[in-house]
Amino acid sequence: MLPLLQKASEFERRMAVVSDGRSYTYNELLAGARQVATHLLGSSNDLKEAPVAFLVPPSYEYTAVAWGIWAAGGIAIPLCMLHPLPSLQYVIEDTGARTLVVHPDYEGLLRPLEKTLGVRLLRVHELFRGPAATLPGIGRERRAMILYTSGTTSKPKGVVTTHANIQAQIEVLVKAWEWEKDDYILNILPLHHVHGIINVMSCALWSGACCEFMPKFDAGAVWGAIRAGRLSLFMAVPTIYYKLIEYWEAAPETDKNVLSEAGKKLRLMVSGSAALPVPVMEKWQRITGQTLLERYGMTEIGMALSNPYRGERRPGHVGQPLPGVALRLADSSGNPVKGGAPGEIQVKGPSVFKEYWQKEAATKAAFTADGWFRTGDIAQWDEGSYKILGRDSVDIIKSGGYKISALEIEDVLRKHPDVLDCAVVGLPDEAWGEIVAAFLVSRKEVIPSESLSEWVKNYLPAYKVPRRYQLVDELPRNVLGKVTKNTLKESPSPS
Repeated sequence: MLPLLQKASEFERRMAVVSDGRSYTYNELLAGARQVATHLLGSSNDLKEAPVAFLVPPSYEYTAVAWGIWAAGGIAIPLCMLHPLPSLQYVIEDTGARTLVVHPDYEGLLRPLEKTLGVRLLRVHELFRGPAATLPGIGRERRAMILYTSGTTSKPKGVVTTHANIQAQIEVLVKAWEWEKDDYILNILPLHHVHGIINVMSCALWSGACCEFMPKFDAGAVWGAIRAGRLSLFMAVPTIYYKLIEYWEAAPETDKNVLSEAGKKLRLMVSGSAALPVPVMEKWQRITGQTLLERYGMTEIGMALSNPYRGERRPGHVGQPLPGVALRLADSSGNPVKGGAPGEIQVKGPSVFKEYWQKEAATKAAFTADGWFRTGDIAQWDEGSYKILGRDSVDIIKSGGYKISALEIEDVLRKHPDVLDCAVVGLPDEAWGEIVAAFLVSRKEVIPSESLSEWVKNYLPAYKVPRRYQLVDELPRNVLGKVTKNTLKESPSPS
């Protein structure tokens, strides 16, 4: 039996999942997974790494389908509920999945693919009927899952992880964040990314804890769960914390006190998938007494860096390498950097993915000759902790010979009393190569550029001061494509 399912069998009658107002034990979850596996196998003894795509909301059914695909020997391909049909079709075509498990809410959307792609469409609820058959033995080195990258610089690539990779990603977090069987977590994250699948759902179920699903984010409902006192952990992206702060600020004073006291009782709150603005971290700490734990990871490697569970969590930093993760910073020539110089994060370890699906050249290009995975993210070692400066292709602005972090400038601008939010990008410039441009959501109609320049100079060297400012409503069309994960009008995609 696969390690994750074997661990689940140790907890039997403990509550594993709360979904759609109902609770399910570990035994019920395993039984459901076996029924799904039996239907997927049909007359076959083993799916032998056949890709199986599924579009099911976060729920008991989602979990049992994923586990059922694994138990049958298949590769699980979770699809995004918010993607339009062309994006879903791209993933199904790229993986070559011939079987598609679908929830009734999405059957109308996906039904045309039966003819256009020749896939077999299975209604999710029909898989939970009948007895379970004998299931194949599955080795840890088998391919287990394909998750897709965001595709900011090219078409999305399928990231293939094995069961051994998944186990390594889970075990390192269970140990680092001290998961216990009595933990209870609310899962409000999309389940086509590592953050929701591994960090929340799988870590909980590996530990014998309970994972409650909330398929659609609602700030009042999340605060309600915190207020009820059943949560011991909470994990989210920075935008969610921002929305929870907004809800708290709009609440009556008596409610604020109750919510704040409830927030203090959780043992751990984590932020990830995008850079956590320091002002958001500081506000959340004032409201709940919780110092958010920021970490760093990506689809290809799971989590690589984490602030400590016990110890100082530095704002704007993502901590130290997790146990079993080898990490170095390298310059553009691939040589390790010295001291506090910025460099690309490169990673080795058992959590690193196997390959990009059917993209041998891309897989080879992603690794150095001596086996380090090139993340494309730039960081620096700063007084005992790593600080992410940004994505080399997106967040690092090269101006006048300097490499400038857009994320660093954004953090400073957000501290200005008249700035609600901002996005910093590099714009082409003949003299400087790129100039730093800041797009602002402001409390006032106009903020004098001089006041912003002086504000930033108080925190950063003069060469990092933005040379242009524009309100977000004046954002030129030719710049929209450059404002990716820092965009002000869209929520960041969790990973």
